[in-house]
Amino acid sequence: KPSEKVPMTSQKIFQLLEKAGFPAGVLQLVNGGKETVNALLDHPGVRAISFVGSTPVAKYVYQRATANGKRAQCQGGAKNPVVIMPDADMETTTRIMADSAFGCAGQRCLAASVAITVGGAKNSFTEAMADVASSRKVGYGLDAGVQMGPVITDESKTRIEMLIGKGAAEGASVLVDGRQKKVNGYEEGNWVFPTILDGVNPNGEIARTEIFGPVLSLMHATNVDEAIALVNNRAYGNMACIFTRDGAVARKFRYEADAGNVGINIGVAAPMAFYPFSGWNESFFGDLHAQSRHGVEFYTQTKVVVERWPLEWSRQF
Repeated sequence: KPSEKVPMTSQKIFQLLEKAGFPAGVLQLVNGGKETVNALLDHPGVRAISFVGSTPVAKYVYQRATANGKRAQCQGGAKNPVVIMPDADMETTTRIMADSAFGCAGQRCLAASVAITVGGAKNSFTEAMADVASSRKVGYGLDAGVQMGPVITDESKTRIEMLIGKGAAEGASVLVDGRQKKVNGYEEGNWVFPTILDGVNPNGEIARTEIFGPVLSLMHATNVDEAIALVNNRAYGNMACIFTRDGAVARKFRYEADAGNVGINIGVAAPMAFYPFSGWNESFFGDLHAQSRHGVEFYTQTKVVVERWPLEWSRQF
C-alpha cells in the first residue's frame, strides 16, 4: 500500500511487473488512507506487516499489528548526523553532503540533516556548504540541469518553513534561507530551496525533529568525543556518518556512534541488499530488519518436524 500522497510510483512498478510476466495475484497493490491501513492490520489473512514512514505512524502500525498477532517490522523517522573532521577531503565532502542533504529535497529517511564539524573543519566546511546550497538549481525535475524539485505538499512546505523559523528563534543563524521562493513558470509549486542553519542548539526542537525537507543544521565540536556525544544526543538511530582520513578515528566512530547504519566517508549509509537496513532506537520497531537474511526470515514461517522410523519397519520394503 503506497502513501496516498505518492501513489503513481508504485503503480508504475506494478505495471512493469505485470509486463514482465509476474503471475496474477502474487503481488497486489492496494491504495487508500488510514481506513485501508487498519483493514490490513486487522485482517486475519495478513500475516506480516512491513512499514516505512514517520516514527509516530511506525509506532501505531507496530502496536496494532502485534496486538493482532502479526509479525511487524516498522521503520520510522530519523535525524541523521554527519561528522566532518579537519583532515577530511573538503571538496569531496561538500559535494557528497550536498547530495545527501538536498537530494529528493531532503525527503528521505537517510538524508543527512545535521553536520557536526570538528575543530578546524568549521570555517572551510561552513563556507563551502553555503556556496553549494546557494547555487543548487531548483525546479521541475524533468527540466534539464535541475538538481532539486519541490517538497511533496503545501502542508509540508508550511511545516518546513515553520521549523526553520523555530530554529532561528532558538538561536541558530539562517546562513542560507530557502523560504518564500518561487520558480519561474511553476509559481504554484511547493518550493523550499536549500537551507542551512548554523549554530543550532543541540538541545532545541530543531536539532531533535525530523524536518523531512532540504534543511541542513550545523553544529560545531572541538574534538571527536564531543562530536560523538552530539551524534548520540537524539532519540533516533537510523544513520550516522563521518568524513576523515584517520583510520583510528573512523574505528572509534563505528563503535561509539549510536546508529544502526554507519558510514565512513559517505553521505548516505544505505546498505547493499545483502545487509540488513539496521535502524535503531526510535527509527525501528520490530526484531528482524528489512533486506538481507533478516528480510527473508521475516517473510518465512519456520516449521520443525521430528520423526521416528523404527528399524524393523524398514525391513518391510
